[in-house]
Parts: sequence; structure tokens; C-alpha cells
Amino acid sequence: MNFLRGVMGAQSAGPQPSGAETIQKLCDRVASSTLLDDRRDAVRALKSLSKKYRLEVGSQAMDHLIQVLQTDRSDSEIIGYALDTLYNVISNDLEEEEQEENSQKQVDDLGSRFTEVFIKQSENITLLLTLLEEFDFHVRWPGVKLLTSLLKQQGPQLQQIILVSPMGVSRLMDLLADSREVIRNDGVLLLQQLTKSNAAIQKIVAFENAFERLLDIITEEGNSDGGIVVEDCLLLLQNLLKNNNSNQNFFKEGSYIQRMKPWFEVGDDNCGWSAQKVTNLHLMLQLVRVLVSPTNPPGATSSCQKAMSNCGLLQQLCTILMATGVPADILTETINTVSEVIRGCQMNQDYFASVYAPSNPPRPAIVVLLMSMVNERQPFVLRCAVLYCFQCFLYKNQKGQGEIVSTLLPSTIDATGNSVSAGQLLCGGLFSTDSLSNWCAAVALAHALQENAILKEQLLRVQLATSIGNPPVSLLQQCTNILSQGSKVQTRVGLLMLLCTWLSSCPIAVTHFLHNPANIPFLTGQIAENLGEEEHLVQGLSALLLGISIYYNDNSLENYSKEKLKQLIEKRIGKENFIEKLGFISKHELYSRAGQKPQPSFSSPDHMMFDHEFTKLVKELEGVITKAIYKSSEEDKKEEEVKKTLEQHDNIVTHYKQVIREQDQQLEELKQQVNSLKSQNEQLQATLTQQVSQIQQHKDQYNLLKVQLGKDTQHNSSHSDTLQMNGIQPEEISKLREEVKEWKNKHDLLQGQLREKDSVIEKLEFLERNKMLRIQVQSQSTEISKLHTEKQELLQQMVILLSFCFCDYCQNEVKALSEEKAALKQQLDSSSSTVAILQDEKSKLQQEVAESKKEQDDLLVLLADQDQKIVKLKSTLKELGEPDEDDKIFLFVLYVQTLFEMTRTFP
Repeated sequence: MNFLRGVMGAQSAGPQPSGAETIQKLCDRVASSTLLDDRRDAVRALKSLSKKYRLEVGSQAMDHLIQVLQTDRSDSEIIGYALDTLYNVISNDLEEEEQEENSQKQVDDLGSRFTEVFIKQSENITLLLTLLEEFDFHVRWPGVKLLTSLLKQQGPQLQQIILVSPMGVSRLMDLLADSREVIRNDGVLLLQQLTKSNAAIQKIVAFENAFERLLDIITEEGNSDGGIVVEDCLLLLQNLLKNNNSNQNFFKEGSYIQRMKPWFEVGDDNCGWSAQKVTNLHLMLQLVRVLVSPTNPPGATSSCQKAMSNCGLLQQLCTILMATGVPADILTETINTVSEVIRGCQMNQDYFASVYAPSNPPRPAIVVLLMSMVNERQPFVLRCAVLYCFQCFLYKNQKGQGEIVSTLLPSTIDATGNSVSAGQLLCGGLFSTDSLSNWCAAVALAHALQENAILKEQLLRVQLATSIGNPPVSLLQQCTNILSQGSKVQTRVGLLMLLCTWLSSCPIAVTHFLHNPANIPFLTGQIAENLGEEEHLVQGLSALLLGISIYYNDNSLENYSKEKLKQLIEKRIGKENFIEKLGFISKHELYSRAGQKPQPSFSSPDHMMFDHEFTKLVKELEGVITKAIYKSSEEDKKEEEVKKTLEQHDNIVTHYKQVIREQDQQLEELKQQVNSLKSQNEQLQATLTQQVSQIQQHKDQYNLLKVQLGKDTQHNSSHSDTLQMNGIQPEEISKLREEVKEWKNKHDLLQGQLREKDSVIEKLEFLERNKMLRIQVQSQSTEISKLHTEKQELLQQMVILLSFCFCDYCQNEVKALSEEKAALKQQLDSSSSTVAILQDEKSKLQQEVAESKKEQDDLLVLLADQDQKIVKLKSTLKELGEPDEDDKIFLFVLYVQTLFEMTRTFP
């Protein structure tokens, strides 16, 4: 409070305003009155004076107001007045008519100073957070506004206090669930201030279900057609997601990306967009870009790109891209958004290649966009966006690069001229009179060749008809012709970047370039001259192109070999001067800007000089070209010899890699067979367990049946005697006969099941033995894997030795490795013999199975003997004159007893 006393002391030197005395009396009443009504009236009066006499109320009444918040919490009315008064004192959001001229700085200082006084005691913030739990509107709403104002004034300090406060962030998150819209909306503004530049608070807010609540509010308010509340929610979502990988991952894992799709469902009638809708949609597009930004970790970006494709969000964005009547700034931002959604994602790039504009006839979206890029009437920012989209489409997309270059090749050009291809548009832009179109087309074509040596060679076949009656010239020749005609700096810079990209890592293209006798004199003339500062970029790029012609030169042209080109530089330019001119590129301010991010971002067309990917190429080549210029001819020869040796060694290594690859494939097949056998074995084991349990159940049922059958037999024999003696009715006899017949059928069924189970048991026993064989085979496979690993280690040692040793020594090493390979082959042969032994064991097991079958045949013979005995007994019974039906009962009992004896003999 010292500074406040100083302010008031300075004012006391002059006559005090009448309001100061009133404020002092009101402060005394607040401090000394015992009646709550008196204190309430005094605080109400302070509130009414707080806007006009902000300094006086803040300096004299702040301590008293804080005391009221602590002691009078039971009265919501006085608490509301106190909070409103503090808000008026601390907040700088005063109406313009209440501000004096040239006093804005003083107002800002007052708000910041009063905020420092209030938060000096962290208990004041804790007290304010506690008051926010009150549901009373007159307490909660001014509390929200006061805390928001404090965060605006001293955000970082207040964030730390809230972060260490128990449940501090959770209390503030409850504001989003308030049913009163004004509190909910101001709660969103409070959380905006709270989450600025604080990753810890951002994570807590996200895990307090902020995404769900904010997306619900956006949906309730009408998505992009909503009002300023939607804008506030989108700004808060940006705070939570931007540069926060944890929250981005949580947003994706929570399936919230799918809920963004309805934001971009625009109707067919796109006329009359309100300013608020444009703002909302612009923020929604920026939010999508936050999730797929090239600065995010590649894995996180890739997963978000796939999610956007799977849920249809990319398709929705492409619909806006091809729609009519969309405002220019929304169209530009949509192009930038689609660019980053497809960048480096093959699936999304393939989809974008299949998008067609609803024109007559339909044209690919890429062609429609390129038309805008090379059209000088289109806005500059739109042309930059289209270039970025084309670059993202080709980024790590060799398939797309091939499709673009193929439209330039003679075999694929549409001879009828009914359709315009992407390649024709690029060539048209490359040679138009608009320097911006030249630059954009050159950069776009360079991206079609990026890291693709095959396409660089194919592009050499492109022939252009310059004028009627003249023979066609190659695309490479036409580029150098325009370069030498002294066009604008922007055009020459674009063409030089294209040529440098084209010739790098492509000796054939370097040879074609050197075939033109005018190219080297032109480059040396450009580098050697002392031109103005505006030509420094052209000189630096010319030096880079000449350096590439030396570094990637295969010496196929005698007049332009590496050595002769270096002698030419030393005579006409000087090595030091050449290196100095080469350094002009990386020292340029526009080069540094282009290297910061992939998206082309230029304040004006004149600043459009460097491409982001080209800056990477310069960093890669600048050092190696410098070394190449200073190398002697002997060092070049040694380097060539080393290259040839390495090529030979690479061929040897490639051969062994092929052998290893084949062995890996064989091992993989064996592993798959082992895995299938394992799965079959597991299934059979489960079946065996199930069958054993079923057999046990059947045995129990059989024993129970045998006991019951024995009792029934005794009962039937005694009952038969009784029948003979007492003359029981024939109906009862027939029932008994049916029961006996039913039991006999059950017995036959069980007997058949037993036979089936016995056969299954034999098969399972055979499989169990086979399992042991497989285990042995698996152990052999393990040994083979170890041998394979040792072989790979030996190959790696061979590669290392080949990299550092002379050719004859390497041949000896190769011979040793060949012997080592023969030893490995012997070990494999021994493994094969082990497999043969296992095959012998398998045949033995098959012999055992045959013996088991023989035992079953013996069992059948025994059953036949028993049947003969039963027949004899039956004939004997007939001779004795026994009844036929009773005879059957007797024979059945005898049959069961015989089976019982058999089971005892053959368990």
C-alpha cells in the first residue's frame, strides 16, 4: 500500500475533491458500523463512486472491502456490492466516454497496481475462489468478472496461485455447467485468460472434461451459425490444444475430431455470410490446423490425419473447397487446412487426387487450383495457399509426383486439346510474362522432382514447341534460355531453384545441362561480375548451380569434366570469390524466413524468393560443394576409385542380403507352419480333455445302467415265476418287454459311442507323440535361428571390413565368409539328418498304431466267439422248452454279463 499512500500524499498537496471526503466517511462506516444494514449502504455508496473516483476508492477502501468479503459472507447482497466495487477499481474495461483524453496509460497503470495489491496476499484469491462456489447470481457473476480482470492484469502470477490452490481449477470449470448463460459465457472468457501460455493448467482443464462441455456449447449455439459465444469457445479450445501434445492426443483419443465434422456442413446457398459466421468458420479451420500442424510430432499428426479422413472431415473440407460463393478469406484458409490434412499422408493424398470440381466437364481439383495459382488476377494470399496445397500434395508422395510429371511426357499428352493437364498449366506458368507465376510454377515443378531421381531423368524427355516452324526444344534448354534473357530477379531465382533441384543427385541431368555450350559461360559471367545488392541472390544461386554441376559430374564430357570446371573457376572467378558468392544465399534475410516453416508466408509478392524445401537443399550442398572446389585432381581420382570399390562391395553385400532375405523368408514360412501345428495341437488337446471327460461320464452311466439292469433282471425272473404262479395280465408283460427293449437300445448306443471314443483316444495318443516330435523340431529351428543370427553378425563384420580394407584383402575375407557359410550349411545338413531321425520315430509310432488296430481285431474275434456261445445257449434253452420272450430276456442279461467280463479283460 506504500505506493497508494504516495499517490494520495501527492494529491493532498493540492485541494482535495469533495468526493475524497465522502469516500473516507464511507470507509469509516464500513469499518466501524455494527449494523449490517449500515455497512451494506456504505458499500453500495462506494460502488456508485468507484468508477468516477477509481483511485480514491481503490487506495482507501480496498482493505475494508476485502474485510467485508471475509466477515459478511452470509449476506449475498453486501458481498455482491463489494465484488462489483473491486471490479470497477481493478478493471481497465471502462467505457470510452468515462475516460479522459491521453489518460489510457494512467488507467492501465492503476489496474495493474491495484491488482498487485490484491494478489499480494494469496489468501484473497483463495477467498475469491470460495465465493465462486456460491450459487447466488449476485455473488457468482461479479466474482467471475473480478477474477477475469485480475487474470488480464497479472496472468502468470495469478495462474501460479490458482494452480497450487486445492480444487482451484475444478471450481472454475463448474462455471461451464451453470444454467445461467451469462455466467457460463463469462466463465468461458475467464478460462481463456486462465489457460494462456500455461501447459499445466491447460492439461488440468482438459482432463476436467472441458472438451465435452465446450463442444456441447458450440452445438447448442448452432455451430458456425452461432454468435460470439461460439467464437469464445473456439478461442478457448485453441488455447487448450495449440502446442500441447498431451491435450491433442487426449482430444483425438476421446473421439472429439468426429464432432468437428458438422461445423463444416455449409449449404448450397453460400450468399450473404454474416461477419460472425466468417469469424467462426475461420477459427474452426484454424483449430483443425492446430491438430495437423507440421510442427507437431509426426506420429501425432499422422494419427489425426487418419482420423479426419475416416470420419469424413477431409471430404467435408474438400466440398467447401469446390463450392461456389464461399468468401475469399474462408476459401484461402480452407485450402491451407486441406493442405496440412493431406501433407505426408498417402491415404489422404490419394483421396485428394480423386476429388473433382463440379464443372462441365468435371476437372480434377488439383487442375482447378493450379489455374488459380498461375492466374495473375487472383489474390496473392490465395495463390500462396494453392502453392502450399500443391507442395503438401507432393510431400513424400512419389505416386503423386509421377502422375504430375507423366502429364508432361509426350506419350500421355492429350493430342485433342480438350483438357488441360497439371503439367501444361505448370509449363504455361513457368514461361508466362508474370514473374510471380514463373516463381510459383518453378517451385511447384521442383517439388514434383524432390528426392526422385527417376522423374528427374524422365523430365529430360519433355519437348516444348516454342514457335511455329521451329524445332521443339527440351524443357531444360528452355529454362536456361529464359534464364539468360535477363528477366526479372524473381523469375530468375525461381528458375535457378528449379535447375538446382533438378540437377542435384542426377548426373545424367548434369550431362544434359553441360551439353549446351552457352550454360557454363553464362554462369561464370553472372558469378564473376560485381553487380548490385539486388542481384546477390542470382549470383549465389548461379554459384550453387555451377557447384552442383561439378559435384555430380560423371566426367562423361571431356571439355566439362570436374577438373576443367574447377580450373575455369580458379581462372575466371577465383575460389575465394566463388565461395563468397555461394554464401550470399544463406546470409539473406528472406532465406532465413523461408526456412522457419513449410507454409509460404510473404508480406508482399516482392518478398517471394525462397522455398522452404529448397533451404534444406542449400544446407545439404553448401558444405560439400565447398570441399569439392578445394579438392585436387588426385583426391578426385582416389574418391572415384573408392566409389567404384564401394559399388563393388555394395554389389557383394546386396547379393548376401538377397540370400539372407530368402533364408528369412524360408524361416518365416517354417515359423508359420510351427505356429499352425501349435494351434492344431492346442485344439486337439482341448478336444482330448473334453473327450476324456465325456468317456468318464459314459463309463459312470454304464456302471449305473449295469447295476440297474441287474436289479431289473432279478426282479423280472422273480416276477416271471410269480406270473406263472399267479397269472398276471399280458399287458403288464408287454410293458416290461418294451422297457427291456429300450434298455437294450441304450446299451447299443453306448457301445457305439465307446467304440468312437476309443478311436479318438488312439488318434490323440498319436498326436501326443507327434507333439513331442514337433517340440524337437522347434528346438532344431531355434538352433537354426541362432546360426542365422551368427551369420548376420559375420555379414555385418564383413561389411565393416569391406568399408576400410583394400580389395584383395576383402576377397580373402569373402572367401573366409564363404567357408563359414559352408560350415553353416553342414550344420543345416546335420539338422536335416536329425529331422530324418524324427521321421523314423514317426514311422515307429505308426507301427504301434497298427499293432493297436490288431488288438482291436482280436477283440472283435472274441466278441464273435461270445455271440456263438450265446447262440448255443439259446438253442439249449429252446430244447428245454422255455418261452421265447423270456428267452430273449435271459439272453440279454447273459449278453450284458459277457460284456462286463470283456471290459474286465480289456479295460
